Amino acid sequence: MKAIAYNEYGSTEVLRPVEIPKPTVGNDDVLVRIHASSVNSWDWDLLRGTPFMNRIPGILTPKHKILGADIAGWIEAVGAGVTQLRPGDEVFGDTSRCGWGGFAEYVCAHQDALAPKPANLTFEEAAAVPQAGVLALQGLRYKGRIRPGQNVLINGAGGGVGTFAVQMAKSYGAEVTGVDSAGKLDMLRSIGADHVIDYQQEDFTKGGIRYDHIVDATARHSIFECRRVLAPEGTYGLIGGSGSPIAQAMLLGPLISMSGSQKMGAVFHKPGRDDLMALTELLEAGKVAPVIDSTYALADVAEALDYFGEGNVEGKIVITV
Repeated sequence: MKAIAYNEYGSTEVLRPVEIPKPTVGNDDVLVRIHASSVNSWDWDLLRGTPFMNRIPGILTPKHKILGADIAGWIEAVGAGVTQLRPGDEVFGDTSRCGWGGFAEYVCAHQDALAPKPANLTFEEAAAVPQAGVLALQGLRYKGRIRPGQNVLINGAGGGVGTFAVQMAKSYGAEVTGVDSAGKLDMLRSIGADHVIDYQQEDFTKGGIRYDHIVDATARHSIFECRRVLAPEGTYGLIGGSGSPIAQAMLLGPLISMSGSQKMGAVFHKPGRDDLMALTELLEAGKVAPVIDSTYALADVAEALDYFGEGNVEGKIVITV
């Protein structure tokens, strides 16, 4: 099969097209013929080996040679222990706990990593959903669920996680503020944001509005800056970013949560069938839809990642196989 692989950390110049055997199906695994995949920030970080925690599976060289966690396609074969899926089923899912491998023609994944593809989505649309959609869902559910009428802020609202979080928060009846660069604000309004903030012109942590729930997908502010605009019983969940804000959320967030009524911390990615099925309900009901910035062929994965690294992507980049 064809795939895009890498054997060392670095820029997209280390990516190479390769021909390798199809994966072998284990007892609880399924072999998926991939129709489409998509780019996530985790792919970008793993490629470069940054931050250093992303090198833990392979300190000097990558453990998983093929990037790509989001997939959508058809099941070609199943293991003897697979009970929920059959050959020919159309599925989508997140393979980040199964060895990655989405930037290829085939991938082998545990049956619990996959769910039936939403009936109203194309394969390209479905491939844009799993990782970002589940992270958005888990961010909004962090330390409780959003209630109608709550004031919710999504920082980094124009990216993959953010565009899903905006739509989900609106579907739950919240008043939503989206924070991102000026070029993405019209798009955020179009998907339901009640208010938008250009982070280059205005610092939301210095405003007078307090938010019941903050989903932070960029980590541009310290946990203390975000805390001052959090409602007395508000919740702050950090999903993406790097540097000291992540360390603060992981180490100081639990202490803040124990010492008062505000709940703060990092949202740890937990992919799986249950949240994919919850997303499917929202997708098939038309309450949420993936925002797709652009589509690239498998051979152009390096170009797609270079574009992602520029930081101007609205929603998701899809890879067609």
